[in-house]
Amino acid sequence: MENPFIYVVDDEPGIALLCNRLLTRAGYRVQTETSSRKALEFFKTNSIDLLLVDIRMPEVDGFEVIQNIKRLQPDAAVLIMTGHGTVETAIHALRQGVDGLLLKPFGPGSELVEAVKQAFIDSQRKQDAARIQTLRPLFSVTEALLAEKQREPLLKLILNAIQEHLYCENVACYQQTFNAKTYERIASVGKTPKPSAELIAAVESASAPMMIHANASSDANLAAALTKLELASAILAPIQRPNIRMILFVGRNLTEPPFREADIEMFQILAGQAVVALENSRLYAEQAEAQKALLQSEKMAAAGRLSASIAHEVNNPLQAVQNCLHLAAREDLPEEKRKEYFDLARKELERLMLTTRRMLDFYRPNVNAREKIDIQEMLQYVFSLMNKQFSESEIRVELDIPKELPQIMAVASQIQQVFINLSLNAVDALKPSGGAFKITAKPYKRGGVELFFEDDGPGIPKEKQPNIFEPFFSTKDGGTGLGLTVSYNIITAHGGTLEYLAERSSGACFHIILPGGEQ
Repeated sequence: MENPFIYVVDDEPGIALLCNRLLTRAGYRVQTETSSRKALEFFKTNSIDLLLVDIRMPEVDGFEVIQNIKRLQPDAAVLIMTGHGTVETAIHALRQGVDGLLLKPFGPGSELVEAVKQAFIDSQRKQDAARIQTLRPLFSVTEALLAEKQREPLLKLILNAIQEHLYCENVACYQQTFNAKTYERIASVGKTPKPSAELIAAVESASAPMMIHANASSDANLAAALTKLELASAILAPIQRPNIRMILFVGRNLTEPPFREADIEMFQILAGQAVVALENSRLYAEQAEAQKALLQSEKMAAAGRLSASIAHEVNNPLQAVQNCLHLAAREDLPEEKRKEYFDLARKELERLMLTTRRMLDFYRPNVNAREKIDIQEMLQYVFSLMNKQFSESEIRVELDIPKELPQIMAVASQIQQVFINLSLNAVDALKPSGGAFKITAKPYKRGGVELFFEDDGPGIPKEKQPNIFEPFFSTKDGGTGLGLTVSYNIITAHGGTLEYLAERSSGACFHIILPGGEQ
């Protein structure tokens, strides 16, 4: 603090003059007053750094003067001087928040100067301690503000945080309107002024939070606005960012102590946190909108691909049926040839019905009728069903299944369908020269089961692997492209996973995880 201003109040002119001379010589700016009533008026329009006051005065005693300066200027240091020093006087002074006590008559001039220096030091220590005390809870405030992504609840959190940490009832947030000419109140608690032109102009021109006191403000219009609202003091902070133009307002009632410098610092910190949280909320909203648009675009693209695939899969057999029926209706053809065309039409219709059923399985995987399933028994049953096809295709099958596996809750027919689909894929992959097909099962964590279906065939080309679970995508001629899609849908609906492991074997390997217990 450079060249501090000391205000001396003592009804003895000689003491006041002596204090003036000694403190001025020490480099302080000094003004004296012998009337305590005039001192009270002085405080309303003038700021001081330290009050040096006598206790016993005829008009208004020193303690009442101290109460007045603490109410109007809480950050001012206070040093009392008295010729009647008692324990009661010292206790009363401590309760008033006094920073030092000097007994009269004081000795050499250095005694007064040292007492003033110590009062400034003690006052600063008190302010620093108050700042540290108020800063500690800010960590949890920051976490709470950044955790909230929705704008309206976030504004409420900001106002509540300001209320709690500045001990006031009146808080408001104003936002710049679309035409950038006025501000509107978007959230408030308690008594808050309308965003008048004078108020907006004063705040926008300030680069930092500004403090206004109704009884000691340099701006009469702003002070009058506070007086009309029955507020003693207020702090306003501009928030000016490329995407955020706001003003935060906080005010204290007449019964509350006026704001001090430490409150401005706290308000500035809270305003900074509010800016970060509001920007975070805005970015989150933009990201959510972008994700929504991207998802909608992907849905439309997927719907387009699916529609094209369905049209292709349905149109081909329909055209074949139409051609066969047209040929079978020709009377100039032999009966045997016409019967052949009817048989071809029937086969194409069966193919069309199979495709339709698989599409229904894809869209409506029923997982309601679940029961306990023994995976070992089911795999043995699937092997017996497929044994003839394995033998005819010269496929060697190895079952690596422990005697005891956890039972799972599932729809038996659907899990069986998945196992058959994967086995048929292996048969098709190993034709015509045959090969090895291995099914491995083992317990998985939390009562589930883990399975591997792997063959030593050519595998799936790397460029096609990302699409194998898409509907109507097939790596073999004549395939519907729905077997893996339906299998994936069934396993996912049971809370499990189905994936292709390219690195596990030289051929194809499908990995299944089925969770245990009731899902």
